[in-house]
Amino acid sequence: MKSGRLYNTVYFDNAATTWPKPAQVREAVSRALTIYGANPGRSGYQMSLSTSAKVYRCRELAAEFFNLADPSKVVFVQNCTMALNIVIKGLLRFGGRVVVSDLEHNAVMRPLYAISPKNPVFDVAAVYPGDIKRTLESFEKCIRPDTRAIVCLHASNVFGVRLPIREIGKLARKYGLAFVVDAAQSAGVAPIDMQADCIDYLCVPGHKGLYGPMGIGMLLCNSERVLPTIFEGGTGSFSTDLQQPADLPDRYESGTVNTPGILGLAAGIEFIKTRGINTIAREEMELTAYIYNQLAEMDRVSLYTPKPDLSWSVPVLSFNIKGKNSEEVAEALSKKGIAVRAGLHCAPAAHRKYGTLNTGTVRIAPSVFTTIKDARYLCSVIREIEKDN
Repeated sequence: MKSGRLYNTVYFDNAATTWPKPAQVREAVSRALTIYGANPGRSGYQMSLSTSAKVYRCRELAAEFFNLADPSKVVFVQNCTMALNIVIKGLLRFGGRVVVSDLEHNAVMRPLYAISPKNPVFDVAAVYPGDIKRTLESFEKCIRPDTRAIVCLHASNVFGVRLPIREIGKLARKYGLAFVVDAAQSAGVAPIDMQADCIDYLCVPGHKGLYGPMGIGMLLCNSERVLPTIFEGGTGSFSTDLQQPADLPDRYESGTVNTPGILGLAAGIEFIKTRGINTIAREEMELTAYIYNQLAEMDRVSLYTPKPDLSWSVPVLSFNIKGKNSEEVAEALSKKGIAVRAGLHCAPAAHRKYGTLNTGTVRIAPSVFTTIKDARYLCSVIREIEKDN
């Protein structure tokens, strides 16, 4: 399988989940179901021990990939949203505020709203794409005496805008704040170094840029804080104590882990390491820039950012066609075998910033399997739709 084609589908919805998955990921999931089928960390027989070793190997791979010193601080969760809920609700259990960006996904904004629906516990910093100085000034102005953390995405899932997380991390460190990064749209595409970027908590999905299966995510903890938990249960450790263990990963990892997802994720990380994250980013950005240039020549197409570039963005692009709503355009593309996502993408804050809250956008995101042939076909069909009154 050399492209994003199967069942006559040209797939550009990789910002929602990457597809297809690499062969080694599919094989790893199959092995988890046929060979490593025991509950890891719960028994002493060989299959359980072998499964535990495979699970721990994924912790090691993730820790190395994101430069986290201790693999035991890699916590497996259902998805990136769950990781964000654990950290946000843990940090603010006893009060305080956080600073967020004006591009945030609802995975950040809804947990914050749930904490205090009537009195917001967040301050919003404006992001200026490509302008690190103004962006940092905006974040710093939002810091109050009761601010406990900066919580922000690394890159917008709608417009591809990438935040200067290294500089923001240093700002958080300067003020003694926790720094929480939502890497849903950047992990596997943009390099992340938890030490150099001063990241305390990194929230990561397994099924997007890391090419793992759905239903697996990670919370990487680079902090000695012991946060309150939002759920508790069996961990296979300290079983006589009814209090949830303080040690990681057990504190946030109650119940049986998703072994097929974890083994598939490990294979996905290995796949990226082999291909090279910089190579992947460059190739995907070249395709995104090609599509942008083609769309920019169409009279009725609206684009919302400058031409995407690795210096300030990730390979995600949004557009609209004047006179047509975004869902109508996505449906027309679907009839031609092209998969994209239209609407608000669970990120009303980003749409509010770019003036598309009432219309939504059509989003395009390539993957490592997308070809120039796919991109040319996409552009040709958009041109047809754009000319159709």
